[in-house]
Amino acid sequence: MEKIQITVAPHGAELRGLRRGNREYMWNADKAFWGRVAPILFPVVGLPAGETLRIGGKAYEMHQHGFARDVDFINMGDAWVYEQKEPRENYPYTFVLEARYPVTEKSVTCSWTVHNTSACTMHFSIGAHPAFLMPDYRADDPVHGYLQCFDHQGRVVEPTAYSYLEGGLRVPSAPTIVPNEKGLIVLTGETFKADAFLLERSKVASVALLDKEGKEVLRVNCPQAEAYGLWAPYKPGCPFVCIEPWCGIADRKGFTGDISERDCNHSLAPGESYEFAYEIELP
Repeated sequence: MEKIQITVAPHGAELRGLRRGNREYMWNADKAFWGRVAPILFPVVGLPAGETLRIGGKAYEMHQHGFARDVDFINMGDAWVYEQKEPRENYPYTFVLEARYPVTEKSVTCSWTVHNTSACTMHFSIGAHPAFLMPDYRADDPVHGYLQCFDHQGRVVEPTAYSYLEGGLRVPSAPTIVPNEKGLIVLTGETFKADAFLLERSKVASVALLDKEGKEVLRVNCPQAEAYGLWAPYKPGCPFVCIEPWCGIADRKGFTGDISERDCNHSLAPGESYEFAYEIELP
């Protein structure tokens, strides 16, 4: 079996390539569709209501998915490291964020560790946004591939959504099975017409990408995920799909609470650390 080779960019410590032999699995960041590949989502996942975080009675401007994807990390050999030594204008904590990407014969693990170096409790969420090429993509094909969801025991589960997005914010709805066929989410040019699917409060621990013939291409494993986002830009000819495990989620529409009250919020006392990890597994 040929070795897996990866490419990591210092900007955002972003996984930019995953190759085995002559086959590349990651999207190429063509801005005509989406200019990223697999950004780190931190210190928020999704859109804060009003693009605002409220922390200790103060309001801070914070855009969708946070700022970690737009800062430069330092290569320390076994890790890519970003250190925030002074509080930012839009995030009043100091911290260290480390990214590691160990590779095995069949997988790469994306492991990100947050260290709170502040003198107070730090609040955050963190998640992933990897984009994968759909094999043998042709824009005029009626079906480009499939997604299939699995629980912690590897059993197929129906992907259930409990909200829909309106302007990037969650609006509650009755539990809805994401459009599927025999447990498969069919990927067509219309699948993401209404925006991303958010699988929250679900049993999903892994999501597999299948090709047009139903053969597994890769699997994203993240048992610790509190939600999964499934998304692709609604643009003709888009050849990739994003499978996004999250420990965090977009705000509910109309939310005006403190950061500590955000859904799927995480907190660290001074000196504490938190590790988020997901695996991209190749068959």
